[in-house]
Amino acid sequence: MSYPTGPPGARAADGRGPRRAGGHKLRVNPIACEAHGMCTELLPELISADPWGYPIVTPGYVPDDLLPLARRAVTACPTLALLLDRDD
Repeated sequence: MSYPTGPPGARAADGRGPRRAGGHKLRVNPIACEAHGMCTELLPELISADPWGYPIVTPGYVPDDLLPLARRAVTACPTLALLLDRDD
């Protein structure tokens, strides 16, 4: 399992390995989000819900092995509030 992006020598958020340059980050547009919960169902590894059902995205970069699931969650968002940004 690899963990992308960060300054040289930086460790992954869980401390298991180095990060490399370039990666993807998830973010939520709070204005567009209507708390449908689709993203929390499709990507529970990185997104949880607050008490009102709004998504809380785990900070940091999306691991390579979860990138296809992250893209699927972004595509499935009914209000297009979930975004996947490339950080080069």
